[in-house]
Amino acid sequence: TTTTTTTTTTISKQQSTNSQLFNQKFSGSAGTGENWIDPSAPVNSKESLELTLAKSLEGAQFQKRLSLLGSTGSIGTQTLDIVDACPDNFVIDALSAGTNVELMTEQCLKYQPKVASMATPEAAAQLKANLDGKGFRGQILSGDEGILAAATVDTADTVVTGIVGAAGLQPTIEAIKLKKDIALANKETLISGGPVINPLVKEYGINMLPADSEHSAIFQCLQGVPPGGLRRVILTASGGAFRDLTKEELFHMCRDDPRAVQAKATTHPNWDMGAKITLDSATMMNKGLEVIEAHYLFGASYDDIDVVIHPQSIVHSMVETQDTSCLAQLGWADMRLPLVYSVSWPHRLKMPYQPLDLAKVSQMTFAKPDFEKYPCIALAYEAGRAGGTMTAVLNAANEAANELFRQDRGLGFLEIPQLIEQTMEKHKEDLKTTDITLDDILECDAWARQQVTDQSQSLLNKQYV
Repeated sequence: TTTTTTTTTTISKQQSTNSQLFNQKFSGSAGTGENWIDPSAPVNSKESLELTLAKSLEGAQFQKRLSLLGSTGSIGTQTLDIVDACPDNFVIDALSAGTNVELMTEQCLKYQPKVASMATPEAAAQLKANLDGKGFRGQILSGDEGILAAATVDTADTVVTGIVGAAGLQPTIEAIKLKKDIALANKETLISGGPVINPLVKEYGINMLPADSEHSAIFQCLQGVPPGGLRRVILTASGGAFRDLTKEELFHMCRDDPRAVQAKATTHPNWDMGAKITLDSATMMNKGLEVIEAHYLFGASYDDIDVVIHPQSIVHSMVETQDTSCLAQLGWADMRLPLVYSVSWPHRLKMPYQPLDLAKVSQMTFAKPDFEKYPCIALAYEAGRAGGTMTAVLNAANEAANELFRQDRGLGFLEIPQLIEQTMEKHKEDLKTTDITLDDILECDAWARQQVTDQSQSLLNKQYV
């Protein structure tokens, strides 16, 4: 009875919070050009157009040397699929992974990287034992030191950041300082570190190349769009695991059948992704985070970034130009498509993938997201508009709440946005919006995680009183 009462109270608080949040304007199509910033991606400028043209005219007979962070995860293994398909264009110079020693052993023997790093000393020791006597000549490292070594290996010209969360921030910064291009698959790098990363991109003159489907779609659509031509960014969203439920049905399901919610929230209807981002898709925080990332990548203000539900996941995102034309990038739901463009830009490599068949797709539908059903989108807009360290707090609080839910320790689905909002509210008195350093971001990240841990414990304790 106590658990049911707690869940009902959470739903009531959720509805009250939503009504307060959505008396405000969170996205729109203003097209005013106000509050835009310099983009970190090579778009929207004379210099980026000239660079794109020069690289395009070089032809497809290029070779890039890659450092791959997160090689045993979803992004990493799909990137290596691309390397296998285009062996003349790509060489692997460094690999870093978590604790999947067996797969890393196979990768080291196949690609012979100069640096191989594991998350723990134990995993590194096991990797070394596995490779002993098998002709591997690379350096085997572990922990933060290993990730940094992989990101900064001298011969690599592009770093693919496929590790999850704020852990990708420091390696990305160090790679930028060595003037390496970044194939950005770790969205938290810009969401948490945008105030630090964007100035560094400009200072060191590197290319920040989006590797996730939505931002790659926008990036592709912007090829050839002249400076000042972009009016609006339109991010598409699958709608996640609960897209076919009304908000009332979702709230009642959370109250009456939390076990079914737990199972459904961690299974994506369209994409084969990691556990963390699959849950982010269910809460639609992934789309909120992508709004912030789009702001930093393409410079658009939050008034000029929209979200639309597109269940078929064929249109991966769109841009609207000043004359109101809409340009869209289409393709099957295959993460290799944005990945291959991020490491081959601006070239178009011939790939052995299934071509898109619009007749087979048959129909495509679009709808506005229900912001009361998905309060995480609103929280992301709110954090983005607050700026400064607030986006780092949003990201860290979400990571912590996401992990707690996946650990299945009794945290309810609707309590994820509740914990994030409470943490953001507490941060308002310490919000920093100018002269932000990496230390500021890391301190806010650690603080927000601890806040969520403490608040969640309080929620769980109430269930058993």
